[in-house]
Amino acid sequence: MAEEIFKLNNDIAIPKIGLGTNAMAPEAAEQEVFEALNADYRLIDTANIYLNERGVGRGIECSGVPRDEIFLSLKLWPTEYGDPDAIDKTLDRLGTDHLDIMFLHQPVGDYLTGYHQLEEAYRAGKLRAIGISNFKGDSLKKLLAGSELKPQVIQLETHPYFTEKTVREILKPIGTRLMSWFPLGHGNSGLLAEPIFAKLAEKYSKSSVQIILRWHTQMGFIVIPGSTNPDHIKDNRNIFDFELTESEMAEIAMLDRGKSFYHPTASDRDRYVNQPVDFEAQK
Repeated sequence: MAEEIFKLNNDIAIPKIGLGTNAMAPEAAEQEVFEALNADYRLIDTANIYLNERGVGRGIECSGVPRDEIFLSLKLWPTEYGDPDAIDKTLDRLGTDHLDIMFLHQPVGDYLTGYHQLEEAYRAGKLRAIGISNFKGDSLKKLLAGSELKPQVIQLETHPYFTEKTVREILKPIGTRLMSWFPLGHGNSGLLAEPIFAKLAEKYSKSSVQIILRWHTQMGFIVIPGSTNPDHIKDNRNIFDFELTESEMAEIAMLDRGKSFYHPTASDRDRYVNQPVDFEAQK
């Protein structure tokens, strides 16, 4: 199946769908990255806090897919904001000399300094694009006002129950594209069981999951579902041989109820800033 891409606001091409590796141990990440790349995925997403960067790097190397054909995405953890060596160390763990995009993972701590790190790495050719993750409201406005290079991508929880209209409107003038995490509502059974998805799954001979993932790409969202099941990995990408109609997209839009499944507490935010990542725990 031919790769489906979006163009970012700096004219870089990014695949519409990729593999997310959250909660994968290094050995699992190695295997699933290998499976995904051999199932024609070309976007792989990881993060410092996942502690699987070395596994992701091994999976890429073992796949035999040339590095320049892979869009490699990583999120920088807040305790790394301001560390002048953080990006180079990340590249070393992944076994690569550049990343296709690096995100600030959370809008906490000295995130403006962190963003300036990304700008510097972008100018040095270590990053092909810059991203932000989980920024909205005041943190988003402050970052945009304090940055010279505007982000190419924002990662946010996004699914048919929660489409982040306000953030998208703020970013629309600068062309920042949205990348969806929790794209299936964190596996919420209520979302997956919505009658509209069952109806469309029958019409198009697809699963409800495939209908939802196709909805994401037709919304203009990059989507990064995670799975450790090789069959699911293949099925998740098999969404480009049909197209939802305008009326079907409008019917799905009626599900948007502003319902988020991600609710960080004050103690979570404190941990984001003060809990260093134990990179030596990686294998």
